[in-house]
This record gives sequence, C-alpha cells and structure tokens, in this order.
Amino acid sequence: MKKPKIKTYKYYRGERLLIKLIIFLLIALPICTVLTKAVLSETNISVEQLKDKIEDQEGKNESLSMQIDELASLDKIQQVADEQGLSYNNTNIKNINE
Repeated sequence: MKKPKIKTYKYYRGERLLIKLIIFLLIALPICTVLTKAVLSETNISVEQLKDKIEDQEGKNESLSMQIDELASLDKIQQVADEQGLSYNNTNIKNINE
C-alpha cells in the first residue's frame, strides 16, 4: 500500500517575509492601541488636575484682590491715619497715574 503524497507548498522569496510582517502587525497594532489610550488617559488626568489647581489659584487671587481694594479704600486710610495720630489733609494728596 502506498502512502498518499502530501503536497508541500513552496514559498516564493517575499512571501515568508510578508507573512511574518502581517503576523507582527496583527500582534503589534492592538498593543500599540492600548498603550496609546493609556497615555492619553494619563494625560487627561494631568490636565484635569492642572485645571483644578488653576481654579484654586484664581480664587485665591480674587480674594487677595478684594483685600487690596478694602485696604486701599479711603475709609481704611483715614482709620490707619487716626490710629497713628496723623491728620488727613486733602491738599497734600497727589494722584499718581500709572
């Protein structure tokens, strides 16, 4: 009894390289996609944290600006002058324009 002959396929020169390249791409593309999404997610988290810090700092800046306005008011200046024993003379005041 004769054994059936198994036909073998001969690869041409570039076929093996092409098959290896396709297998590599099928493995590498999903990995790259997952890594890219992870980096993007991490970046978005950093952006949100920076936005929170900026909002906090803007709130502090606004509060300090309001304190400056309160301290620079004419009533406050007169109060401090009275506490220091100084008198308020409107003729001695000069305006300075920036």
